[in-house]
Amino acid sequence: MPSSDRGLPQGLLSGDALPLYSQVAGRLLDDIAEKGARPGDRLPSERALAARYGVSRVTLRSALNELAERQVIESAPARGWFLAEGYARIAPAPPPPSPGRAAAQSVQGFADYAEQQGLRLRDSVLEARVRPATVQESEQLRVGPGAALFEMRRLRYLDDIVVVLEHNRLPLALCPQLAETDFTTHTLFATLRRADPPQLPKVADYSVEARHPTAEERRLLEITDATPVLVATQLAFNQNGQPLELTVAAYRGDRYHFRASITGW
Repeated sequence: MPSSDRGLPQGLLSGDALPLYSQVAGRLLDDIAEKGARPGDRLPSERALAARYGVSRVTLRSALNELAERQVIESAPARGWFLAEGYARIAPAPPPPSPGRAAAQSVQGFADYAEQQGLRLRDSVLEARVRPATVQESEQLRVGPGAALFEMRRLRYLDDIVVVLEHNRLPLALCPQLAETDFTTHTLFATLRRADPPQLPKVADYSVEARHPTAEERRLLEITDATPVLVATQLAFNQNGQPLELTVAAYRGDRYHFRASITGW
């Protein structure tokens, strides 16, 4: 059932009260602060926010527009609403991170995982090149057809045990030094963080499916039995809501465990 403003206490609608949309804007800011969100973080969908606060989509949109005028949030076409850099002016100081939550504010890379687990990471780059984006890639990464992409395929090892075959694609314009980096000695996310301006993977759309490996995957991942592969597709977005990295990773099913944290948003 569509949400409506009738679910709010009538006192909120009294003549001397703030407009309803301003009250919603204030409640949203309180929730954002409670979650410890930072500039670049994505807000829940308008439908979810309207349901949470018990208001109509029209009222909710007015609240969002008020925050946008204050440069607290900003919209990204087809991606929704994100906290803007202006939020940093009013954001409370973040609490000390608790164990296991340090990576919750950004996308964690494979190298970050290896470091946290005390494992030695080794990469074998199979291919690294710059090429034009296909039509499908241009739609996914929101670049023009034929725009320069950095593409890399690599095998990744933990303690010299092969775990995953990765295929990475990134818009070269966001980090031109990708084309000049040796990724056998440098990590992808660290290179992005050193870009000018820094490219910070903040949120990602992520999906996982299990399937039989291809002949190439069997050979490269050293699969000799009926072990399946878990194929993870990730589209990561930077702090401005711009698609940053499209990665398809084929993990050996017996060497990969998928785990996710679901937040209260």
